[in-house]
Amino acid sequence: MVEELLGDRDTGDYQALDGREWDVCIDNPTSVPVWVRDAAEVLKGRIGQYIFISTISVYADNSQPGMQEDAAVARYEGVDAMAETMAGLRANMALYGPLKALSEAEARGQFGADRVTVIRPGLIVGPGDETDRFTYWPVRIARGGEVAAPGDGSDPVQFIDARDLAEWTIRMAESRVIGTFNATGPNYEMSMAAMLHGIRACTTAGATLRWLPSDFLSAQRVQPWSDMPVWVPGTGESAGFARVSNARAIAQGLRFRRFVETVADTLSWFAEQPPERQASLRAGLPAAREQALLRDWAATS
Repeated sequence: MVEELLGDRDTGDYQALDGREWDVCIDNPTSVPVWVRDAAEVLKGRIGQYIFISTISVYADNSQPGMQEDAAVARYEGVDAMAETMAGLRANMALYGPLKALSEAEARGQFGADRVTVIRPGLIVGPGDETDRFTYWPVRIARGGEVAAPGDGSDPVQFIDARDLAEWTIRMAESRVIGTFNATGPNYEMSMAAMLHGIRACTTAGATLRWLPSDFLSAQRVQPWSDMPVWVPGTGESAGFARVSNARAIAQGLRFRRFVETVADTLSWFAEQPPERQASLRAGLPAAREQALLRDWAATS
């Protein structure tokens, strides 16, 4: 039987944890450093290991492929990091990386670097993902027809199935591994074309991919990552965005399930959602806008 203890990080209510000891704390939701500080008030000296789930968005320079865990992190340029709230972060997502980086530092400062494990995932995907940032592609391709695809297909992509991340995190706790790790996949460089063709191979609708050049998409104000999920042009300031090194995590036992399993399970999960949920994807191009883009591109080619 699992015991459930309730508190409220927004108000600093950690009373349910007071006076107890734990082998490990896995801090999954923290995005503002004050949450780490408040947690330390009741957990410092009472846990063996603090695992902080961070993000590869902490890195300051996305132009360099192969970034390792010792690469420089983004600097916070606000007024008072400890006064930052989740509401403020949602209003200014440019703070996400810097505040995660400060939260990492706060964890090490509060609990000691010899007790802290920092895991920096990339895009987390798979069944249960409510953001649809990956789900858009399997669902859209499974619906068939002509699919607007970004760039020329050569741009790299990285992501990790939530189940692979969770299983590995538990193993890191069981083995009490300390340090910082980039946790993203796969274990080879995957292109956007390989990803989309791999998804297409898991479906039966016979979708056709229509590759739209990145300069055309930019002129049409199509945004990478949100309008075209997973995709960021792999050049210039973003040349290293989807080429982060995961060698250290792999050496520490991170493993990845087959891509087709992630795709199939994502589609199965989405098919079980209520009709109103299936009708409204939370990322990607709305159908009408996609069709307009395809028409505009056809008119220029």
